[in-house]
This record gives sequence, C-alpha cells and structure tokens, in this order.
Amino acid sequence: MNTLVTLSVIAITLLIAGLAFFLYVLGSQLGRVATLLEECAQLVWKIKSDTEAIGPGLQSINSTGGVVAGALPLLYGFAEDIVTGATYEPEPENYEHQPAMGSRRNRLMEAVGYDPE
Repeated sequence: MNTLVTLSVIAITLLIAGLAFFLYVLGSQLGRVATLLEECAQLVWKIKSDTEAIGPGLQSINSTGGVVAGALPLLYGFAEDIVTGATYEPEPENYEHQPAMGSRRNRLMEAVGYDPE
C-alpha cells in the first residue's frame, strides 16, 4: 500500500509540473501576441490619422470617377471605329501547297513485311 501511495504522489507531482510548464509556455506566447497586437493597433491608428486628410476631397474624387466611368463606353466605341479603319490586312497570296520535303516514306509497312511495290 505504501508503494501505491508513493507512485500516486509522484504521478500527481509530474502532472502538476507538466501543467505548470504548459501554462508558462502558453503565457509567454500570449505575451508575444499581445505585444504584436499593440504594435498593429498603433499602425492602424497611424493609417487612420493619415487617411483623415483624404476625407474632404473624397466626394470630388468619387464624382470625377463617375464621370470617367460614364464616358468609357463612348470612348470605347470611338476607339473601335478608329482601329477598324487603321488595321493593316495584307492581301492573301495564293500559294500551291507543296510538302516541305517531297514525298514521305513510311517504313512501318516495311517493318511488318508488307511491300506495296
């Protein structure tokens, strides 16, 4: 009975030591994540302060973009008309089809013993 109690105490001690190590590692990793999140938050606030200067002119930018987007179909039509008249198309020349190396020999039939001649 004495051995069983000793082994139980050792097992519980190892379990508590393992949990303590796990909590230490987890705490250190959460500390690093918290540091990185704090740096990210500072960057986000910096971006927000930089974009506040754009706010007043944003309405003008959006209206100009709408005008340009409305004009694109008309400009596209004009560009197609210009390109259609300016595209060079060479006149087709009539060439007789001739093989590049004359008549071809097929040795496959000779390989199986067939000679058509």
